[in-house]
Amino acid sequence: MNAVVRPSSRPRGLKRLIHACVSPDVFDFWAGRFDRTWTWDRPLARVIERRIESRDAVTLVLRPNRHWHGFRAGQHVNVSAEIDGAAVTRSYSLSDAPRADGRIAITVKRIEGGRLSAHLFDRACVGDVLSIGPAFGEMTVPADDSDARLLLAAGSGITPLVALVREHAARGMPTPLTLMYWARTRDELCFADELLALSDAHPNFSVHCILTREAGEDGVREGRIDAAQIASRVPDVARRRVYACGPGGFVEAARALLQAQALGFSAEAFTPPASRIDESGEAIITLQRSGRTLTVPRGQSLLTALESQGVKPASGCRMGICNTCACGKQSGTTHHLHTGDVQHEPVSALRLCVSAASSDLVLDL
Repeated sequence: MNAVVRPSSRPRGLKRLIHACVSPDVFDFWAGRFDRTWTWDRPLARVIERRIESRDAVTLVLRPNRHWHGFRAGQHVNVSAEIDGAAVTRSYSLSDAPRADGRIAITVKRIEGGRLSAHLFDRACVGDVLSIGPAFGEMTVPADDSDARLLLAAGSGITPLVALVREHAARGMPTPLTLMYWARTRDELCFADELLALSDAHPNFSVHCILTREAGEDGVREGRIDAAQIASRVPDVARRRVYACGPGGFVEAARALLQAQALGFSAEAFTPPASRIDESGEAIITLQRSGRTLTVPRGQSLLTALESQGVKPASGCRMGICNTCACGKQSGTTHHLHTGDVQHEPVSALRLCVSAASSDLVLDL
């Protein structure tokens, strides 16, 4: 399904005329007096519905303004809200398929210590306005794809995958689709009633909810992902494309089990795996534009290290996906925290959230 795109309704000549007379910031200030989502070119979205999905997750249905240009099922969006006078940004998966009315949904799991997740879960109300960025992410399905698929979700990894399920259901479930969904307890399951109803309505779709910290309906506690669980439920996995989303350890386990035997394997982790490089010591970072010099731990994410010293680069997903935190590196050596790959050469788009210093650095900050 193609992304929903809203064509601009404001005549371009009129926009150029207004721009010649007033700056975008001034326009936003006065337009916001009439409607907080009216802006010159900044994407904003109003909360129009909220519903509790589980003990610790809430879905917010949003109506974006016309500056937001749609998405594909399986993608993410950076969401910002003002908390204690400062903008806080995090990445959330879009949990619905594209809709004709342009509305979108995010499902937010409340994370202990998570400033934005706690704010959205506890305090976001209908009528609130949030800043949103463009959609991003590659874990999508082509409209003409005819392969059977297996979706593997753990915890809040269900959110992009339920969007894929909903998109497939909107097409009539034309090809076999199986969802395996791991959660710690029954009250942490999201969308369970909807998924079971879809399974009852479509012979091509099956869903299996697996609890890791309490017994299921058969009285058995199954535990974390393993080969036996998959083989018993999806014996034809070699003829399927696999999509996995969840914590880093879950995704790595799924990759080890299935990447070699499935038709294809796509995955996204919402927490990074453990670093593969153990580097001790410190590095000196020179921030070229501000003129500051900082000393940071070598094995720590550059984004975290900078934030701990009061430097606040733009950031979003904190997983190396959205590129919001990318900046130039003029000199020095870094390594990728997930893969261990080493980068010696100057680069124009160093992702701070998944990079650590291996030597002294000069950054374009």
